Amino acid sequence: MTLREQFAQLVPGHVPVFGEPHRTDTGVTVITVTSPGGWLRPDRPLGILVIADGEPTFVPTADDTRVARLGIAVGLVAATFGAAAVLRRPPWPDLSAKGLAALHSCDS
Repeated sequence: MTLREQFAQLVPGHVPVFGEPHRTDTGVTVITVTSPGGWLRPDRPLGILVIADGEPTFVPTADDTRVARLGIAVGLVAATFGAAAVLRRPPWPDLSAKGLAALHSCDS
């Protein structure tokens, strides 16, 4: 199985895009690997391919964007539930005429 076929299994439906190889002073070759983006989706980095002494090694990148989006979504859902609970049954007393009449009838 070729290297390109192995990367194609990582991202189904998309062929990874390999960047231009860069050679360091120590003789190590580094190639960036990204997943192509779509219409409203930017390119997503997959990792780097390091070739040292003829041995290729893939180092995946950590994508913190997904974790941040999950945190934002959880916060948004919690805020929505909190707002719905307060609007449905507010924590303050009912000061309308109907509510005051009900309070007055309970006192006597």
